[in-house]
Amino acid sequence: MSMTAGAAMNLDTDDFLARYWQQQPLLIRQAVANFVPPVSSDELAGLALEESVESRIIESVGGNWQLFHGPFSASDYTRPNPWTLLVQAVDHYVLEVAQLRKLVDFIPGWRVDDVMVSYAVDGGSVGPHYDNYDVFLLQGEGRRRWQIGQHCDANTPILPQDDLRIIRDFDVQAEYVLEPGDMLYVPPGVAHWGIAEGECTTFSIGFRAPRIDDLVARFTDALLAAHAQGEAFFRDSNLEAAARPGEIRVQDIARMRAQLRAALDQAVDERWFGELVTEPRYDAMPAEDELAESLHTLHAGATALFLAPESKLAWQATVNGIDVFANGASRSFSAGILELITTVCGEWELRDVMFASARDNAEQCELLCYLLATGCAYVE
Repeated sequence: MSMTAGAAMNLDTDDFLARYWQQQPLLIRQAVANFVPPVSSDELAGLALEESVESRIIESVGGNWQLFHGPFSASDYTRPNPWTLLVQAVDHYVLEVAQLRKLVDFIPGWRVDDVMVSYAVDGGSVGPHYDNYDVFLLQGEGRRRWQIGQHCDANTPILPQDDLRIIRDFDVQAEYVLEPGDMLYVPPGVAHWGIAEGECTTFSIGFRAPRIDDLVARFTDALLAAHAQGEAFFRDSNLEAAARPGEIRVQDIARMRAQLRAALDQAVDERWFGELVTEPRYDAMPAEDELAESLHTLHAGATALFLAPESKLAWQATVNGIDVFANGASRSFSAGILELITTVCGEWELRDVMFASARDNAEQCELLCYLLATGCAYVE
């Protein structure tokens, strides 16, 4: 299965981005022709036995859904009612699953969250629900019937079930049966409901979307750090005489808004955004002894560097060079590392002449050390 962007999928990416992305669902028949799932249902069940792996089981009981959190034992996989196992971030543990992210690398990499994999017995389902993020649902083993419903928001009625957002009134507007290699794109806020027809697995490539509240908070922190406002005060020159004692007037509010907009428009270090969108969901920092060993290997005979599957890596061009964001951290480099960072982000590895050249160049070697220190890469 080729992993070249656009070429690996039966998809016109320009048309998709113009007409469907964050707008409406799209069914892509045989998105990946002859798709062989990179992890089996048995392997998935094995992962869910691990303490470090986030997993859930959702069981359908008489029209209600019950949620159980892992880690699980083998006995948890024998249940009297239809059930679904969901394992989060399988791409962090299985490189072949991580490679599925390259199917959608026409979308900026920092938008990708993880690849969740689910297994369901016949009739298994997580119920009608909606998400606040984009998701590509790639069918692995077996068949799953997907129903598409209405657009939802925070006001949509949901059932009172702990930790589950089951929609109370699901309005079916379209229905598809997905077979291996078929893919369904669902934008944020669109209700959907998948029901297994026989045993099946689904690979869910999910995207992160930072909350506007978080953007405002991070921007405000950066603004205050860059421009201490202790000596700046509200001003009201050319003041109109007060006619009614105690009144806050329309023109007072207008002055406040104008001065606030002027404050917000001041130049600010924008690295906060890259740091926010590359923050890992799980701790990715290496232990001190692990880092020391990696740095020793880098300088004492390593022949290649590999991007860790769980890493969150991005970069931004600035007037002074390149800012590199790695698992929530940031560091500035000169523009001379551009080819190197784009290769690491695109190929997920450095080998042979390019790796040796980077190791022998002071600034490029500093970038390699930074990637090791943030847990974004490892060397062999």
